[in-house]
Amino acid sequence: MRFLLGLTGSIGMGKSTTAAMFVDEGCEVWDADAAVHRIYAVNGPAVAPLGEIYPQSIRDGAVDRMALKAIIAEDSDALKQIEAVVHPLVAKDRNTFKESATADVLVFDIPLLFETGGDAAMDAVACVSVAPDIQEQRVLARGTMTREQFEMIRAKQMPDTEKRARSDYVIITDTLDHARAQVHNIVKEIREQQSNA
Repeated sequence: MRFLLGLTGSIGMGKSTTAAMFVDEGCEVWDADAAVHRIYAVNGPAVAPLGEIYPQSIRDGAVDRMALKAIIAEDSDALKQIEAVVHPLVAKDRNTFKESATADVLVFDIPLLFETGGDAAMDAVACVSVAPDIQEQRVLARGTMTREQFEMIRAKQMPDTEKRARSDYVIITDTLDHARAQVHNIVKEIREQQSNA
């Protein structure tokens, strides 16, 4: 029997790094952000339907994310229309992964897992977390956004305290070794439960 583990956490908490640790433990990981990139790519399944609604969102045969952001900023109804196209395609991508994966533990890396109600489809949820000052340092060190942009994103996401409270496991990502040890223990615990079931 396969175990479905949701992996979530706010921006800058170390989710991508932690997801790679699950791969090292023999799990297979589905990444929601990577799925969006796939469906937006040249000839991806989102290109034609989004091109019909918003022709200006297509550039060089692919969906231009910056153009989508600009459309959403101008039109308050745009996000709902875009999500109506994108969400079913992402769900289809996720189901394809589930059908083809062979590992005993499947990890679903979904930033907005709780916000979208995706936790209901999981056997358990692990949340990555770190102190707010470390979170801010990590995000600003990337050099891709200002402190104001970071604060805006953080304000839109479910508070870290709430995510941790709703999760079955919390992975503190203060150091790589600490995070790796916690991931190892979680996978070990899941496999022991599976073998005793």
